[in-house]
Amino acid sequence: MKFSIERGALLKAVGQAQSVVERRNTIPILANLLIEAEDATVSFRATDLDIEVVDKAPATVERAGATTVPAVTLHEIVRKLPDGALVELSDDGAPGRLTVVAGRSHFTLATLPREDFPVMASSEYTSNFTAKAPVLRRLFDKSKFAISTEETRYYLNGVYMHVAAGEDGQALRCVATDGHRLARIDATLPPGAETMPGVIVPRKTVGELRKLLEDDEVEIAVSVSETKVRFATPEITLTSKVIDGTFPDYSRVIPVNNARRLEVDAAEFAKAVDRVATVSSERSRAVKLALEEDRLTLSVTSPDSGAAEEELVVAYGDERLEIGFNAKYLLEIAGQVDRENAVFLFNSSGDPTLMREGDDASAVYVVMPMRV
Repeated sequence: MKFSIERGALLKAVGQAQSVVERRNTIPILANLLIEAEDATVSFRATDLDIEVVDKAPATVERAGATTVPAVTLHEIVRKLPDGALVELSDDGAPGRLTVVAGRSHFTLATLPREDFPVMASSEYTSNFTAKAPVLRRLFDKSKFAISTEETRYYLNGVYMHVAAGEDGQALRCVATDGHRLARIDATLPPGAETMPGVIVPRKTVGELRKLLEDDEVEIAVSVSETKVRFATPEITLTSKVIDGTFPDYSRVIPVNNARRLEVDAAEFAKAVDRVATVSSERSRAVKLALEEDRLTLSVTSPDSGAAEEELVVAYGDERLEIGFNAKYLLEIAGQVDRENAVFLFNSSGDPTLMREGDDASAVYVVMPMRV
């Protein structure tokens, strides 16, 4: 195998692939990238047995072939090479070695046999559709903050992607919750997705997927089966196992009769919460909201640090209400608002609170109150 490739293209391809590799590996081959050179294309494949990424890049291939090299080491080498450098990779020298040459820099890396590299078994995908990158980016970006990190409730360790009844008919919906807060985001259902089985996309996959969704013009080909999900652009294919579990009936925790309506400038609200939370105790992070006509008072009282209070002018016309929240949860939910105003809908100080972006019902957030 021997090929030449521009440093920028190589760095992008190796960077995308190597991020899947786990730093601590008991199986040596999983620390490696599988490099396959053929025609005018080189593909870089990495896996942790749950996720597989294949990234293709154009190259001048002198001799087709394949080998595997340590992913992190190769990425570090390429990262430190000068911009615009032409990089030549070949395994024609000593057996079990890959040579990397760029200008006056010369590296030799140990390789492992390509036959040992595990390739994820192909799956019969029951549903195939395409979606614009910004659509998928919105679905996953706005929901991922609520993914649970609690290993015991493993079925909450991802984003539940499924078909649901939305405001304007069938919708492609992403939901995440950790029991304290919940995010439910809808998008227009793409043609071909109608029969898609609901799948829980793992947290790590959601993080890796974000890198495919940077370009607003790209169409993402999505394939879904009961056990796997695949997202593909012309250059990158990300295949992942889905979480084998049943996502709970989230609709039961979304309040429908919360009548007390607060409308507030989302950015001002987030800044005020952040300021008063400075004196909150690290453990509880509790902040109290006191609502009366057109006025919101945010306050924190900490036995160790002191107290803080801030008033905001808001749109609120219902009876007085005092309710407490974890400041971190409020900040994360307020951070999702793309529009100017956030609308909070309350029932009582002990019931879940609903938050929307203005009048847009395609993004709904729920946060549980706490005693303060």
